[in-house]
Amino acid sequence: MSARISSGGSRPARISARGVGVEFLFDRQRRLVSPTLARVGARRIGSRSWGLRDLDLEIGAGEAVALVGRSGGGKTTLLRTIAGVFTPDAGTIAVEGRIGSLLSVGAGVMSPLTGRENAELLGVLAGLSLRESRRAAPNVQAASGLGRSFDRPVSSYSQGMRARLGFASADEADPTILLLDEVHEALDHEYRALVHERAREILRAGGIVVAAGHDHPLLEQLSRRALWLDAGRVVADGPFAAVRAAYLESSPERD
Repeated sequence: MSARISSGGSRPARISARGVGVEFLFDRQRRLVSPTLARVGARRIGSRSWGLRDLDLEIGAGEAVALVGRSGGGKTTLLRTIAGVFTPDAGTIAVEGRIGSLLSVGAGVMSPLTGRENAELLGVLAGLSLRESRRAAPNVQAASGLGRSFDRPVSSYSQGMRARLGFASADEADPTILLLDEVHEALDHEYRALVHERAREILRAGGIVVAAGHDHPLLEQLSRRALWLDAGRVVADGPFAAVRAAYLESSPERD
């Protein structure tokens, strides 16, 4: 098993996965158990489940890929594996490029802190020095459109405001690979248009966009290619319209 994530440099953006598997361990109360706790026997394992299994994937520079499928099919797990949040338990994944992600509304955001304080914290976590992160905060404030709310506690924010803060903070790293989970569907129409325009800029510059969700018309605005995931496996990979039609035809719940 291996994972490799590069900071980009002069090499073109690329995502390559071979036989990737991600396994989740649960205790007898169905609580997720970390691999470390499992190894030392601190928590007894009750069950196991594969979030991804035998996944092969190649995404090249300038490509946008939509992830479709029912909830629990593996879309978010794949995005988090690309982002380096999860390490494969089987297979290999190589990612070339600077990653910016909006994977959940609350990811990395601390509710008691203000938007500015969170932006500075996220900048440091992304590899900036504290001084650099503080200098970047006004850019995040402007890009998020939060105005005076930027200096209010995030606990007072709506989901859409949190998503704005998260995306603006991620975009400040100037990503060449943009990962969007279905949380971007919660954005208001105006800001969603800005996110999509930024995604197109990344694609025009030779970057990669991978977006997951259930709003298929929204996904189709970004992507010509789709990947249908079910039970952690790739069911279909091809032109968006064809993959979407096959998925909907097989699904009792029409998205």
